[in-house]
Amino acid sequence: MSTSQTDERRRFHRILFDAPATIESNHLAYQTTLLDISLKGALARTPADWNTQVGEKITLRVRLDDADRVITMQAVCAHIEAGCIGVLCEEIDMASISLLRRLVELNIGDEAVLQRDLEALG
Repeated sequence: MSTSQTDERRRFHRILFDAPATIESNHLAYQTTLLDISLKGALARTPADWNTQVGEKITLRVRLDDADRVITMQAVCAHIEAGCIGVLCEEIDMASISLLRRLVELNIGDEAVLQRDLEALG
């Protein structure tokens, strides 16, 4: 699938966000780096010892500027390619969605795009 086809299929605006993250899978925790994030998922670097398959349940934890602010998503591994893991969010708690919404809001800079993304969640 070409990049333009993928972009057209996406319903949520992605923002570049380089941050430390942890992916928990099969009772193991993998340290990684987040590359981008949206209200419905994320893209992270694949850890060297990664052994989770596409479709498996994972937990993504993104540490923000301090240890007290963490976005936690219950998710599924959507794809693994080119050294990256695509994460599709299936469940997120209220504190995490509030942090994520604010992060997206600050980085999009376009109220109409943010509202469209929020409506797509409903």
